[in-house]
Amino acid sequence: MATDGKAFSQWLRKAKISERKLTPEQIAVLQSAHCFREQCGSDYYSQRFLTHYLLHCGTGLKIAQIARLAGVSRPTASEQQGLSSKQVVQTAHHRMAGRPHGKLLPRYAGSIAQFMVKHPEATRLDILDFIERAWKVRVSTVALFHFMKKYGLDKAQQSLAAESEDPPVIEVASPASGGLPAVTPPPPKNFFLPTPNTRGRSSCSQQR
Repeated sequence: MATDGKAFSQWLRKAKISERKLTPEQIAVLQSAHCFREQCGSDYYSQRFLTHYLLHCGTGLKIAQIARLAGVSRPTASEQQGLSSKQVVQTAHHRMAGRPHGKLLPRYAGSIAQFMVKHPEATRLDILDFIERAWKVRVSTVALFHFMKKYGLDKAQQSLAAESEDPPVIEVASPASGGLPAVTPPPPKNFFLPTPNTRGRSSCSQQR
């Protein structure tokens, strides 16, 4: 339709893209993206989905151009470039979930550590999802960062990312600091002293 063509040209001009310099393939992809934008609107979710599509569909456009087409900032588009589709959905969910409520308690550290051991490739967003499912608590990524740093879980996550064949060791704060007991592997057998061969003095000594 003529109206759609006019709206498409205005969309390109607003994004500072010359329609004459586009290839037929690029025009076809952008027309599809424009149709998506017209049908779904420009809400936060639609912007993030459109940005992700344009970043990974091989248009050959620059990040700044894609940001203007999707209606997001360039840093947002640049940051999203390295995210998977799952991470984009998770990020949008946490962004639109509203103000975080609740707080992370020291007793959560052990369960979070177990989750990390079972899922060594889990991202911070995956951990936030686990916390919300387990305790119905929604917190920010900043709160999670400070919590993991306090109980040594940030270092544990780094070590799990480069995990060897050795069993992982998760260190958390000691009870003196209000945390949980440290989880450490059992000591080697040679750690203990050998059992003495000589008999000790009897408690019932002979009377002199």
